[in-house]
Amino acid sequence: MSRPVLLPFALGAALAIGCSTSSSSSPPAPSDPLPALSAVPDVVNGGRIVDSKGREVLLRGVNVNAYVEYWQYDEDLFTVYPFTEDDADMIAKMGWNVVRLLVSWSRVEPAPGAYDDAYLDEVAAAIDMLRERGIYTVLDWHQDAWNASLAAPPDEVCEGGTQPAGGWDGAPEWATFDGGEPRCTAGQRELVPAVQAAWRAFFDDREGPGGVGIRTRYVDMFAYVVARFANDDAVAGYDLMNEPNAFALGDDAILSELYEDALAAMREAEASVGAPRRLFFFEPSIAWSGVGLAAPPAFDHDDDVVYSPHIYQGGIDSGMLEEGFVRAADDAANLYRGAPVVTGEWGSNPDRAADPEDDYFERHLGEQERYRYGAMIWTWREACGDAHKFEEVRAGRIPMVYGFFDVDCETNTVNGRRTALTDVMRKMAVRFAPGPLGTVDWAPDDTELEAIGDDAAPGNRLEVFVPTENAASVQIETTGLGEVQSVPWFGGTLFYASANGGPWSVRLSL
Repeated sequence: MSRPVLLPFALGAALAIGCSTSSSSSPPAPSDPLPALSAVPDVVNGGRIVDSKGREVLLRGVNVNAYVEYWQYDEDLFTVYPFTEDDADMIAKMGWNVVRLLVSWSRVEPAPGAYDDAYLDEVAAAIDMLRERGIYTVLDWHQDAWNASLAAPPDEVCEGGTQPAGGWDGAPEWATFDGGEPRCTAGQRELVPAVQAAWRAFFDDREGPGGVGIRTRYVDMFAYVVARFANDDAVAGYDLMNEPNAFALGDDAILSELYEDALAAMREAEASVGAPRRLFFFEPSIAWSGVGLAAPPAFDHDDDVVYSPHIYQGGIDSGMLEEGFVRAADDAANLYRGAPVVTGEWGSNPDRAADPEDDYFERHLGEQERYRYGAMIWTWREACGDAHKFEEVRAGRIPMVYGFFDVDCETNTVNGRRTALTDVMRKMAVRFAPGPLGTVDWAPDDTELEAIGDDAAPGNRLEVFVPTENAASVQIETTGLGEVQSVPWFGGTLFYASANGGPWSVRLSL
Protein backbone atom coordinates (compact mmCIF):
# COMPACT_ATOMS: atom_id res chain seq x y z
CA MET A 1 0.00 0.00 0.00
CA SER A 2 1.13 3.58 -0.57
CA ARG A 3 3.18 5.29 2.10
CA PRO A 4 2.42 8.83 3.21
CA VAL A 5 5.60 10.65 4.22
CA LEU A 6 4.23 13.39 6.43
CA LEU A 7 6.08 12.17 9.51
CA PRO A 8 9.26 10.10 9.95
CA PHE A 9 9.30 7.01 12.13
CA ALA A 10 12.75 7.74 13.58
CA LEU A 11 11.32 7.97 17.07
CA GLY A 12 9.28 4.83 16.72
CA ALA A 13 10.08 1.24 17.56
CA ALA A 14 8.69 -1.92 16.00
CA LEU A 15 6.97 -3.78 18.82
CA ALA A 16 5.26 -7.13 19.18
CA ILE A 17 2.49 -6.18 21.56
CA GLY A 18 0.80 -8.51 23.98
CA CYS A 19 -1.78 -7.85 26.67
CA SER A 20 -0.12 -5.73 29.32
CA THR A 21 -1.19 -5.45 32.90
CA SER A 22 0.81 -2.34 33.74
CA SER A 23 -0.63 0.99 32.70
CA SER A 24 -0.30 4.62 33.62
CA SER A 25 -4.06 4.89 33.14
CA SER A 26 -6.91 2.42 33.40
CA PRO A 27 -7.54 0.44 30.20
CA PRO A 28 -10.58 1.32 28.12
CA ALA A 29 -13.70 -0.78 28.60
CA PRO A 30 -16.92 -0.99 26.56
CA SER A 31 -18.89 0.22 29.57
CA ASP A 32 -16.84 3.43 29.92
CA PRO A 33 -18.96 6.57 29.47
CA LEU A 34 -18.92 7.70 25.86
CA PRO A 35 -17.65 11.28 25.55
CA ALA A 36 -19.90 13.87 23.92
CA LEU A 37 -19.20 14.61 20.27
CA SER A 38 -19.05 17.89 18.38
CA ALA A 39 -17.96 19.05 14.94
CA VAL A 40 -14.99 21.12 13.78
CA PRO A 41 -15.55 22.50 10.27
CA ASP A 42 -12.60 22.85 7.92
CA VAL A 43 -13.05 24.09 4.37
CA VAL A 44 -9.51 23.16 3.31
CA ASN A 45 -8.86 19.76 4.90
CA GLY A 46 -12.41 18.59 5.55
CA GLY A 47 -14.36 18.85 8.76
CA ARG A 48 -13.90 16.56 11.74
CA ILE A 49 -15.98 15.01 14.48
CA VAL A 50 -14.22 15.25 17.83
CA ASP A 51 -14.93 14.23 21.40
CA SER A 52 -14.80 16.44 24.49
CA LYS A 53 -11.00 16.03 24.71
CA GLY A 54 -10.45 17.00 21.09
CA ARG A 55 -9.79 13.45 19.89
CA GLU A 56 -10.93 12.83 16.31
CA VAL A 57 -13.63 10.19 15.97
CA LEU A 58 -14.38 8.31 12.75
CA LEU A 59 -17.97 7.10 13.10
CA ARG A 60 -18.15 3.72 11.39
CA GLY A 61 -21.05 1.31 11.71
CA VAL A 62 -24.35 0.06 10.37
CA ASN A 63 -28.05 0.88 9.96
CA VAL A 64 -30.56 -0.91 12.20
CA ASN A 65 -34.22 -0.87 11.08
CA ALA A 66 -35.84 -2.82 13.94
CA TYR A 67 -38.04 0.13 14.98
CA VAL A 68 -39.35 1.16 11.55
CA GLU A 69 -43.06 0.88 10.75
CA TYR A 70 -42.96 -0.57 7.22
CA TRP A 71 -45.93 -1.23 4.96
CA GLN A 72 -46.74 -4.95 5.24
CA TYR A 73 -47.29 -6.33 1.74
CA ASP A 74 -47.91 -9.86 3.06
CA GLU A 75 -49.80 -10.30 6.34
CA ASP A 76 -48.04 -13.63 6.92
CA LEU A 77 -44.56 -12.05 6.88
CA PHE A 78 -43.08 -9.80 9.56
CA THR A 79 -41.36 -6.67 8.27
CA VAL A 80 -38.41 -6.32 10.69
CA TYR A 81 -36.40 -8.45 13.06
CA PRO A 82 -36.24 -7.33 16.70
CA PHE A 83 -33.02 -5.81 17.96
CA THR A 84 -31.53 -7.98 20.68
CA GLU A 85 -28.55 -8.18 23.03
CA ASP A 86 -27.04 -10.71 20.62
CA ASP A 87 -27.31 -8.21 17.79
CA ALA A 88 -25.59 -5.56 19.91
CA ASP A 89 -22.81 -8.03 20.77
CA MET A 90 -22.28 -8.93 17.12
CA ILE A 91 -22.17 -5.27 16.10
CA ALA A 92 -19.56 -4.60 18.79
CA LYS A 93 -17.57 -7.57 17.51
CA MET A 94 -17.34 -5.88 14.11
CA GLY A 95 -15.30 -3.15 15.78
CA TRP A 96 -17.89 -0.50 14.92
CA ASN A 97 -18.54 2.52 17.09
CA VAL A 98 -21.90 3.78 15.79
CA VAL A 99 -25.36 2.59 14.80
CA ARG A 100 -27.76 4.64 12.71
CA LEU A 101 -30.96 3.70 14.49
CA LEU A 102 -34.04 4.19 12.32
CA VAL A 103 -37.26 5.56 13.81
CA SER A 104 -40.62 6.31 12.17
CA TRP A 105 -42.60 9.53 12.51
CA SER A 106 -45.75 7.39 12.28
CA ARG A 107 -44.78 5.65 15.50
CA VAL A 108 -43.41 8.67 17.36
CA GLU A 109 -46.57 10.71 16.69
CA PRO A 110 -49.42 8.30 15.92
CA ALA A 111 -51.98 11.08 16.51
CA PRO A 112 -51.49 14.83 16.00
CA GLY A 113 -49.52 16.25 18.91
CA ALA A 114 -49.64 12.94 20.83
CA TYR A 115 -46.23 11.31 21.25
CA ASP A 116 -45.80 7.62 22.00
CA ASP A 117 -43.40 7.51 24.94
CA ALA A 118 -43.64 3.72 25.11
CA TYR A 119 -42.17 3.56 21.61
CA LEU A 120 -39.42 5.99 22.61
CA ASP A 121 -38.74 3.75 25.63
CA GLU A 122 -38.03 0.91 23.16
CA VAL A 123 -35.64 3.18 21.30
CA ALA A 124 -34.00 4.18 24.59
CA ALA A 125 -33.47 0.51 25.48
CA ALA A 126 -31.61 0.00 22.19
CA ILE A 127 -29.45 3.07 22.88
CA ASP A 128 -28.65 1.61 26.32
CA MET A 129 -27.59 -1.72 24.80
CA LEU A 130 -25.27 0.04 22.38
CA ARG A 131 -23.86 2.40 25.01
CA GLU A 132 -22.89 -0.58 27.19
CA ARG A 133 -20.74 -1.79 24.28
CA GLY A 134 -19.02 1.50 23.54
CA ILE A 135 -21.23 2.32 20.55
CA TYR A 136 -22.79 5.68 19.73
CA THR A 137 -26.29 6.07 18.28
CA VAL A 138 -27.43 8.41 15.53
CA LEU A 139 -31.23 8.62 15.53
CA ASP A 140 -32.53 8.71 11.98
CA TRP A 141 -36.08 9.77 11.10
CA HIS A 142 -36.55 7.26 8.33
CA GLN A 143 -38.92 7.48 5.40
CA ASP A 144 -39.16 5.91 1.97
CA ALA A 145 -41.62 7.33 -0.59
CA TRP A 146 -43.46 9.21 2.19
CA ASN A 147 -45.33 6.44 4.06
CA ALA A 148 -47.18 3.15 4.25
CA SER A 149 -50.66 4.54 3.67
CA LEU A 150 -49.95 5.50 0.06
CA ALA A 151 -50.13 1.90 -1.11
CA ALA A 152 -52.70 1.58 -3.88
CA PRO A 153 -56.10 0.23 -2.73
CA PRO A 154 -57.41 -2.96 -4.37
CA ASP A 155 -59.66 -0.98 -6.75
CA GLU A 156 -56.90 1.39 -8.01
CA VAL A 157 -57.04 1.65 -11.82
CA CYS A 158 -53.64 2.34 -13.37
CA GLU A 159 -53.15 3.32 -16.99
CA GLY A 160 -50.36 3.88 -19.46
CA GLY A 161 -48.31 0.85 -18.51
CA THR A 162 -48.20 1.71 -14.81
CA GLN A 163 -49.01 -0.62 -11.92
CA PRO A 164 -50.59 -0.14 -8.51
CA ALA A 165 -47.95 1.22 -6.14
CA GLY A 166 -46.83 -0.49 -2.96
CA GLY A 167 -46.46 1.34 0.31
CA TRP A 168 -43.37 2.25 2.27
CA ASP A 169 -42.69 3.95 5.62
CA GLY A 170 -42.38 7.30 7.32
CA ALA A 171 -45.21 9.75 7.93
CA PRO A 172 -48.43 9.00 9.80
CA GLU A 173 -51.58 8.71 7.73
CA TRP A 174 -53.09 11.80 9.39
CA ALA A 175 -50.25 13.90 7.90
CA THR A 176 -50.69 12.52 4.38
CA PHE A 177 -52.44 14.63 1.73
CA ASP A 178 -52.23 13.03 -1.70
CA GLY A 179 -54.80 15.28 -3.39
CA GLY A 180 -56.54 12.26 -4.85
CA GLU A 181 -53.61 11.67 -7.21
CA PRO A 182 -53.08 8.19 -8.70
CA ARG A 183 -51.23 5.64 -6.60
CA CYS A 184 -49.61 4.09 -9.65
CA THR A 185 -45.97 3.44 -10.45
CA ALA A 186 -43.85 2.99 -13.54
CA GLY A 187 -41.06 1.60 -11.38
CA GLN A 188 -39.90 4.77 -9.57
CA ARG A 189 -41.42 4.98 -6.11
CA GLU A 190 -40.65 8.68 -5.64
CA LEU A 191 -42.44 9.61 -8.88
CA VAL A 192 -45.78 8.09 -7.91
CA PRO A 193 -48.21 11.04 -8.31
CA ALA A 194 -49.71 10.52 -4.84
CA VAL A 195 -46.22 10.48 -3.29
CA GLN A 196 -45.27 13.72 -5.01
CA ALA A 197 -48.51 15.33 -3.88
CA ALA A 198 -47.85 14.29 -0.28
CA TRP A 199 -44.37 15.83 -0.40
CA ARG A 200 -45.74 19.03 -1.89
CA ALA A 201 -48.28 19.32 0.92
CA PHE A 202 -45.53 18.78 3.48
CA PHE A 203 -43.18 21.44 2.15
CA ASP A 204 -46.12 23.84 1.74
CA ASP A 205 -46.88 23.24 5.44
CA ARG A 206 -50.45 22.40 4.56
CA GLU A 207 -52.85 22.83 7.42
CA GLY A 208 -53.60 19.52 9.06
CA PRO A 209 -55.57 18.38 12.10
CA GLY A 210 -56.00 21.05 14.73
CA GLY A 211 -55.21 23.77 12.24
CA VAL A 212 -51.45 23.14 12.46
CA GLY A 213 -49.26 22.75 9.37
CA ILE A 214 -47.85 19.26 8.88
CA ARG A 215 -44.29 20.48 8.40
CA THR A 216 -44.66 22.42 11.65
CA ARG A 217 -45.89 19.21 13.31
CA TYR A 218 -42.80 17.38 12.02
CA VAL A 219 -40.38 19.94 13.44
CA ASP A 220 -42.22 19.96 16.77
CA MET A 221 -42.09 16.16 16.90
CA PHE A 222 -38.37 16.21 16.11
CA ALA A 223 -37.74 18.73 18.90
CA TYR A 224 -39.71 16.61 21.37
CA VAL A 225 -37.49 13.59 20.73
CA VAL A 226 -34.34 15.71 20.86
CA ALA A 227 -35.33 16.97 24.31
CA ARG A 228 -36.00 13.38 25.43
CA PHE A 229 -32.42 12.24 24.61
CA ALA A 230 -30.57 15.56 24.79
CA ASN A 231 -28.55 14.77 27.93
CA ASP A 232 -27.29 11.39 26.72
CA ASP A 233 -23.71 11.66 25.42
CA ALA A 234 -24.12 8.27 23.72
CA VAL A 235 -26.57 9.86 21.29
CA ALA A 236 -24.13 11.35 18.82
CA GLY A 237 -26.85 13.28 17.03
CA TYR A 238 -29.94 13.23 14.87
CA ASP A 239 -30.55 12.70 11.16
CA LEU A 240 -33.62 14.84 10.52
CA MET A 241 -34.99 13.02 7.47
CA ASN A 242 -33.84 10.06 5.42
CA GLU A 243 -33.56 10.63 1.66
CA PRO A 244 -35.99 13.57 1.47
CA ASN A 245 -37.79 14.09 -1.82
CA ALA A 246 -37.68 17.74 -2.87
CA PHE A 247 -36.24 17.10 -6.33
CA ALA A 248 -39.63 16.19 -7.85
CA LEU A 249 -40.91 19.62 -6.81
CA GLY A 250 -38.08 21.35 -8.62
CA ASP A 251 -36.93 23.42 -5.64
CA ASP A 252 -34.33 22.08 -3.23
CA ALA A 253 -34.29 25.46 -1.46
CA ILE A 254 -37.37 24.27 0.42
CA LEU A 255 -35.24 21.50 1.87
CA SER A 256 -32.70 24.02 3.14
CA GLU A 257 -35.55 25.97 4.75
CA LEU A 258 -36.66 22.83 6.57
CA TYR A 259 -33.13 22.22 7.83
CA GLU A 260 -32.78 25.75 9.09
CA ASP A 261 -36.09 25.59 10.97
CA ALA A 262 -35.42 22.13 12.43
CA LEU A 263 -31.91 23.02 13.56
CA ALA A 264 -33.23 26.08 15.39
CA ALA A 265 -35.89 23.92 17.07
CA MET A 266 -33.23 21.36 18.02
CA ARG A 267 -31.02 23.97 19.66
CA GLU A 268 -33.99 25.40 21.54
CA ALA A 269 -34.98 21.92 22.76
CA GLU A 270 -31.43 21.21 23.98
CA ALA A 271 -31.24 24.53 25.79
CA SER A 272 -34.61 23.93 27.43
CA VAL A 273 -33.25 20.87 29.25
CA GLY A 274 -29.77 22.26 29.90
CA ALA A 275 -28.08 19.96 27.39
CA PRO A 276 -25.06 20.63 25.16
CA ARG A 277 -25.40 20.83 21.40
CA ARG A 278 -25.45 17.51 19.59
CA LEU A 279 -24.70 16.82 15.93
CA PHE A 280 -27.34 17.68 13.34
CA PHE A 281 -27.11 15.33 10.34
CA PHE A 282 -28.67 16.54 7.10
CA GLU A 283 -28.98 14.95 3.65
CA PRO A 284 -29.47 15.97 0.06
CA SER A 285 -32.48 14.68 -1.83
CA ILE A 286 -32.70 11.00 -2.66
CA ALA A 287 -31.70 11.75 -6.28
CA TRP A 288 -28.27 13.09 -5.23
CA SER A 289 -26.64 9.70 -5.71
CA GLY A 290 -28.94 8.14 -8.29
CA VAL A 291 -29.06 10.89 -10.91
CA GLY A 292 -26.49 13.39 -9.68
CA LEU A 293 -28.88 16.03 -8.38
CA ALA A 294 -27.18 19.01 -6.76
CA ALA A 295 -27.11 19.36 -2.98
CA PRO A 296 -29.58 21.76 -1.33
CA PRO A 297 -28.40 25.38 -1.09
CA ALA A 298 -26.48 26.70 1.88
CA PHE A 299 -28.54 27.49 4.96
CA ASP A 300 -27.92 29.26 8.25
CA HIS A 301 -26.29 26.81 10.68
CA ASP A 302 -23.80 26.57 13.53
CA ASP A 303 -20.64 24.45 13.55
CA ASP A 304 -22.22 21.27 14.91
CA VAL A 305 -23.72 20.01 11.66
CA VAL A 306 -22.75 16.96 9.60
CA TYR A 307 -23.34 16.57 5.88
CA SER A 308 -24.71 13.08 5.34
CA PRO A 309 -25.22 12.10 1.68
CA HIS A 310 -25.72 8.44 0.80
CA ILE A 311 -22.73 7.42 -1.29
CA TYR A 312 -24.35 4.63 -3.29
CA GLN A 313 -22.53 5.34 -6.56
CA GLY A 314 -21.09 2.10 -7.88
CA GLY A 315 -23.20 0.16 -5.38
CA ILE A 316 -26.98 0.41 -5.59
CA ASP A 317 -26.75 3.35 -8.01
CA SER A 318 -24.83 3.71 -11.25
CA GLY A 319 -21.75 5.88 -11.58
CA MET A 320 -18.25 5.73 -10.20
CA LEU A 321 -17.80 5.07 -6.50
CA GLU A 322 -15.03 7.65 -6.21
CA GLU A 323 -17.31 10.29 -7.74
CA GLY A 324 -19.55 10.19 -4.69
CA PHE A 325 -16.67 10.98 -2.35
CA VAL A 326 -15.47 13.87 -4.50
CA ARG A 327 -18.98 15.35 -4.73
CA ALA A 328 -19.52 15.02 -0.98
CA ALA A 329 -16.25 16.83 -0.28
CA ASP A 330 -17.09 19.63 -2.72
CA ASP A 331 -20.59 20.07 -1.28
CA ALA A 332 -19.33 20.20 2.30
CA ALA A 333 -16.60 22.70 1.50
CA ASN A 334 -18.51 24.97 -0.87
CA LEU A 335 -22.01 24.94 0.62
CA TYR A 336 -21.73 24.04 4.30
CA ARG A 337 -18.57 25.79 5.50
CA GLY A 338 -16.44 22.66 5.61
CA ALA A 339 -18.79 20.51 7.68
CA PRO A 340 -17.62 16.95 8.37
CA VAL A 341 -19.07 14.21 6.16
CA VAL A 342 -20.69 10.98 7.35
CA THR A 343 -22.39 8.87 4.70
CA GLY A 344 -25.52 7.65 6.46
CA GLU A 345 -25.97 4.80 3.99
CA TRP A 346 -23.84 2.96 1.49
CA GLY A 347 -23.63 -0.60 0.21
CA SER A 348 -24.71 -3.00 -2.48
CA ASN A 349 -25.78 -6.58 -3.06
CA PRO A 350 -24.02 -8.47 -0.25
CA ASP A 351 -23.16 -11.31 -2.64
CA ARG A 352 -20.58 -9.01 -4.20
CA ALA A 353 -18.42 -9.48 -1.10
CA ALA A 354 -18.03 -13.18 -1.96
CA ASP A 355 -16.88 -12.50 -5.53
CA PRO A 356 -13.04 -12.44 -5.65
CA GLU A 357 -13.22 -10.35 -8.83
CA ASP A 358 -15.38 -7.67 -7.21
CA ASP A 359 -13.67 -5.26 -4.81
CA TYR A 360 -16.56 -2.81 -4.34
CA PHE A 361 -16.67 -3.09 -0.54
CA GLU A 362 -12.90 -2.86 -0.14
CA ARG A 363 -12.71 0.20 -2.41
CA HIS A 364 -15.48 1.96 -0.53
CA LEU A 365 -13.79 1.25 2.79
CA GLY A 366 -10.52 2.53 1.38
CA GLU A 367 -12.11 5.78 0.23
CA GLN A 368 -13.70 6.23 3.66
CA GLU A 369 -10.22 6.13 5.18
CA ARG A 370 -8.69 8.37 2.52
CA TYR A 371 -11.32 11.06 3.03
CA ARG A 372 -11.71 10.43 6.80
CA TYR A 373 -15.47 10.04 6.37
CA GLY A 374 -17.76 8.36 8.81
CA ALA A 375 -20.01 5.71 7.24
CA MET A 376 -22.90 3.41 8.15
CA ILE A 377 -23.53 0.51 5.80
CA TRP A 378 -27.03 -0.53 4.74
CA THR A 379 -28.06 -2.70 6.58
CA TRP A 380 -27.74 -5.01 9.63
CA ARG A 381 -30.83 -7.19 9.07
CA GLU A 382 -33.54 -7.23 6.44
CA ALA A 383 -36.71 -9.34 6.58
CA CYS A 384 -38.51 -11.11 3.75
CA GLY A 385 -41.61 -9.05 4.57
CA ASP A 386 -39.74 -5.73 4.28
CA ALA A 387 -41.48 -3.34 1.87
CA HIS A 388 -38.28 -3.26 -0.23
CA LYS A 389 -39.05 -6.87 -1.27
CA PHE A 390 -42.54 -6.19 -2.67
CA GLU A 391 -41.55 -5.59 -6.30
CA GLU A 392 -39.50 -8.79 -6.42
CA VAL A 393 -42.44 -10.80 -5.10
CA ARG A 394 -44.87 -9.14 -7.51
CA ALA A 395 -42.54 -10.07 -10.38
CA GLY A 396 -42.71 -13.69 -9.28
CA ARG A 397 -39.21 -13.88 -7.82
CA ILE A 398 -38.14 -15.14 -4.44
CA PRO A 399 -36.64 -12.03 -2.80
CA MET A 400 -33.04 -11.78 -1.66
CA VAL A 401 -32.58 -9.75 1.50
CA TYR A 402 -29.70 -7.39 2.19
CA GLY A 403 -27.74 -7.34 5.42
CA PHE A 404 -25.35 -9.56 7.34
CA PHE A 405 -27.75 -12.52 7.57
CA ASP A 406 -28.70 -14.87 4.77
CA VAL A 407 -32.44 -15.53 4.82
CA ASP A 408 -34.29 -18.17 2.80
CA CYS A 409 -37.43 -16.31 1.73
CA GLU A 410 -39.09 -19.51 0.52
CA THR A 411 -39.29 -20.69 4.12
CA ASN A 412 -38.69 -17.33 5.89
CA THR A 413 -35.82 -18.79 7.91
CA VAL A 414 -32.34 -17.47 8.65
CA ASN A 415 -29.56 -19.63 7.20
CA GLY A 416 -26.84 -17.87 9.17
CA ARG A 417 -24.33 -15.02 8.90
CA ARG A 418 -22.98 -13.85 5.57
CA THR A 419 -19.38 -14.67 6.33
CA ALA A 420 -17.85 -13.05 3.23
CA LEU A 421 -19.48 -9.70 3.97
CA THR A 422 -18.61 -9.98 7.66
CA ASP A 423 -14.99 -10.77 6.85
CA VAL A 424 -14.65 -7.73 4.60
CA MET A 425 -16.36 -5.32 6.98
CA ARG A 426 -14.67 -6.49 10.20
CA LYS A 427 -11.41 -4.61 9.86
CA MET A 428 -8.74 -2.64 11.65
CA ALA A 429 -10.08 0.78 12.58
CA VAL A 430 -9.09 3.88 14.52
CA ARG A 431 -11.84 4.41 17.09
CA PHE A 432 -10.33 7.50 18.74
CA ALA A 433 -7.33 9.42 17.40
CA PRO A 434 -5.45 11.44 20.06
CA GLY A 435 -5.55 14.55 17.86
CA PRO A 436 -6.47 15.58 14.32
CA LEU A 437 -5.87 12.92 11.70
CA GLY A 438 -3.75 13.86 8.71
CA THR A 439 -3.88 10.59 6.79
CA VAL A 440 -5.28 7.11 7.28
CA ASP A 441 -3.87 4.44 4.97
CA TRP A 442 -5.46 0.98 5.01
CA ALA A 443 -4.52 -2.15 3.05
CA PRO A 444 -7.58 -3.71 1.34
CA ASP A 445 -6.52 -7.16 2.59
CA ASP A 446 -6.63 -5.74 6.13
CA THR A 447 -3.03 -6.58 6.91
CA GLU A 448 -1.89 -3.04 7.60
CA LEU A 449 -3.26 0.24 8.92
CA GLU A 450 -1.36 3.50 9.31
CA ALA A 451 -2.63 6.71 10.85
CA ILE A 452 -0.68 9.98 11.09
CA GLY A 453 -1.75 13.17 12.82
CA ASP A 454 -0.69 16.18 14.83
CA ASP A 455 -1.70 18.53 17.64
CA ALA A 456 -2.51 15.74 20.08
CA ALA A 457 -3.01 16.99 23.60
CA PRO A 458 -0.66 15.30 26.10
CA GLY A 459 -2.37 12.29 27.65
CA ASN A 460 -5.04 11.94 24.97
CA ARG A 461 -5.59 8.26 24.28
CA LEU A 462 -5.36 6.58 20.89
CA GLU A 463 -7.66 3.55 20.50
CA VAL A 464 -7.43 1.15 17.54
CA PHE A 465 -9.50 -2.00 17.00
CA VAL A 466 -7.86 -5.03 15.38
CA PRO A 467 -10.00 -8.09 14.55
CA THR A 468 -7.78 -10.71 16.16
CA GLU A 469 -7.63 -12.12 19.68
CA ASN A 470 -3.93 -12.86 19.23
CA ALA A 471 -2.52 -9.49 20.29
CA ALA A 472 1.04 -10.76 20.06
CA SER A 473 0.63 -11.29 16.30
CA VAL A 474 0.22 -7.54 15.71
CA GLN A 475 3.36 -5.57 14.93
CA ILE A 476 3.14 -1.91 15.94
CA GLU A 477 5.31 1.12 15.23
CA THR A 478 4.59 4.50 16.80
CA THR A 479 5.88 8.03 17.14
CA GLY A 480 4.68 10.61 19.64
CA LEU A 481 2.90 7.98 21.76
CA GLY A 482 3.68 6.28 25.03
CA GLU A 483 3.64 2.57 25.78
CA VAL A 484 1.17 0.66 23.59
CA GLN A 485 -1.05 -1.72 25.53
CA SER A 486 -4.02 -3.88 24.68
CA VAL A 487 -7.23 -5.31 26.05
CA PRO A 488 -9.60 -7.95 24.60
CA TRP A 489 -12.50 -6.37 22.72
CA PHE A 490 -15.45 -8.55 21.62
CA GLY A 491 -13.40 -11.27 19.99
CA GLY A 492 -10.79 -8.78 18.80
CA THR A 493 -8.19 -6.59 20.45
CA LEU A 494 -8.20 -2.90 21.33
CA PHE A 495 -4.76 -1.31 21.30
CA TYR A 496 -4.30 1.96 23.16
CA ALA A 497 -1.59 4.46 24.03
CA SER A 498 -1.40 7.99 25.44
CA ALA A 499 -0.06 10.84 23.33
CA ASN A 500 3.08 12.70 24.34
CA GLY A 501 1.71 15.88 22.78
CA GLY A 502 2.06 17.21 19.25
CA PRO A 503 2.68 15.02 16.16
CA TRP A 504 1.95 11.32 16.42
CA SER A 505 1.68 8.22 14.26
CA VAL A 506 0.82 4.54 14.50
CA ARG A 507 1.33 1.65 12.06
CA LEU A 508 -0.17 -1.78 12.74
CA SER A 509 0.72 -4.85 10.70
CA LEU A 510 -0.54 -8.44 10.75
